[in-house]
Amino acid sequence: MKKKVEKEGGKKGMITVEIKKEIIEKHEQGVRVADIARFYKKPTSTICTILKKREEIKGLDAAKGVTRVSKQRPHVLEDVEKLLLVWINEKQLAGDTVTENLICEKAKGLYADLVSKLPGTSTENEEGFKASRGWFDNFKRRSGIHSIVRHGEAASSDAKAAEAFAAEFQRLMVSECYLPQQVFTCDETGLFWKKMPKRTYITAEENAMPGHKPMKDRLTLLLCANSSGDFKVKPLLVYHSENPRAFKKCKVQKSQLNVMWRSNSKAWVTRILFVEWINEVFGPAVKRYLLENNLPLKVMLLMDNAPAHPPGLEDDLLEEFDFIKVKFLPPNTTPLLQPMDQQVISNFKKLYTKALFQRCFEVTEGTNLTLREFWKNHFHIVSCLKIIDKAWEGITKRTLNSAWRKLWPDCIFGQDSEGFAHEQEPPVVNEIVSLGKTMGLEVNEDDIQELVEEHDQELTTDELMDLHREQQQEVMEDISSEEDEKKMEESLTSKEIREICKMWEKVQNFVENHHPNKAAAARAMNLFNDNAMSHFREILQRRQKQLSLDSFLVKVARKEKNSSEPTECSDSVSTESHPTQ
Repeated sequence: MKKKVEKEGGKKGMITVEIKKEIIEKHEQGVRVADIARFYKKPTSTICTILKKREEIKGLDAAKGVTRVSKQRPHVLEDVEKLLLVWINEKQLAGDTVTENLICEKAKGLYADLVSKLPGTSTENEEGFKASRGWFDNFKRRSGIHSIVRHGEAASSDAKAAEAFAAEFQRLMVSECYLPQQVFTCDETGLFWKKMPKRTYITAEENAMPGHKPMKDRLTLLLCANSSGDFKVKPLLVYHSENPRAFKKCKVQKSQLNVMWRSNSKAWVTRILFVEWINEVFGPAVKRYLLENNLPLKVMLLMDNAPAHPPGLEDDLLEEFDFIKVKFLPPNTTPLLQPMDQQVISNFKKLYTKALFQRCFEVTEGTNLTLREFWKNHFHIVSCLKIIDKAWEGITKRTLNSAWRKLWPDCIFGQDSEGFAHEQEPPVVNEIVSLGKTMGLEVNEDDIQELVEEHDQELTTDELMDLHREQQQEVMEDISSEEDEKKMEESLTSKEIREICKMWEKVQNFVENHHPNKAAAARAMNLFNDNAMSHFREILQRRQKQLSLDSFLVKVARKEKNSSEPTECSDSVSTESHPTQ
């Protein structure tokens, strides 16, 4: 009997610290205990117990999924697990295999680093955390990483598999009659968009300022082009903020950007975002390109088997894009075969750095701003987007085409492609060094090479801490921004919005009927509709849904009340059955 009770009250019914904080927050916002209990499907006594310990719970800083923080559990372990999740995300982004052994070794390394930073600790304490199997199982359960962890050791690049796949791929191109214009590849890469070489005084200053390290701010780009190199698809960009402060300052319309802008707290490409990009960007753009060039409606998309690239991707394609076929590289062959990894991404990052230095030079030469002032106060994510566009535009057709030399040599134009990418590197690097020295920065070729390679190197403990802090800060700014938008929205009445919408319809009808250039007028109207009026229609739709929901809840509440209240008939029966003494 005792075992049964323990089972029913075991881990299944435990509430995470995160949920406990949500419960406290809802109650502080005025939600009744009974309503909270009903929402979370918990007894009111459980909710009351949580509320009694509100101060203690609010003071906890637990990793996601943790149900309780034991007094015996060192606080530093919470930090280890937070940083470990950031590290795992970075490994996934790079397409690296993550194993149990790797995670445990990294956890022990993080623990040792963090403990060494604590005052009054010795090296003996660093051996207190063993990263045991029990710890790993608990960490895996509460963090939800079980779906990405693989058993065994991470395999190195498989040269034999790469050679076999290349031969198979070349036969497929011949048998299916694919043209270089019809074969595409895509790959993700991380970009620390606000980062200078280590020896510059800009970097030295930022390292000396604990609360201000934007150089660690990272975004993820998905780049895509065809093997002929004459068509680049709009990149997918994932950032950890949906509406950065600079967007409002510069009045950015995300639909008009030269990238598909998406966001999540980890700033990495997920399966959902990848499928959105395929259906909303890749499919329409490639279809239009083929039709405009009188090419057969037939496409092959080559990519690696990263977690964001679903094996059943063709099933997620819209019906109109059923002409797109997907081919995956074998495991552990990406460094050897993936065209984007054959100097394309590396060249892109060099060109990004060059454009960044050019922008700094233009500002310091053409304005009264110093480099320090520009870097600290005026170089933001909107500036970065312009530089990304310039760098991606700077990748030449020849560079993109020559990147296929290992996988599909027959598609290469010209005879000197083998060494082309490498021949083009020194001039770009030399230009960056020259610009840097003109601005008084201490840089050489090795510094630039190190900066480019740092984008792909594993982050140190300090860098993981910086990245985690940046992400948390952006999330808080987003929450603050959403609250401001909510206040602005609440200042408008539904009646005002309906009247404006009716007035807009009148204006639209008038222009469509009387403007001499129907096509130009329609484009202008559609643009205004999408970027302005749709916002107000969405407010009305949300309010209508909320009104319907409120009406439903009121009816349910009345029904429950009527069923619980005694009727006149039941009162009379009760009186007769239990007469007063």
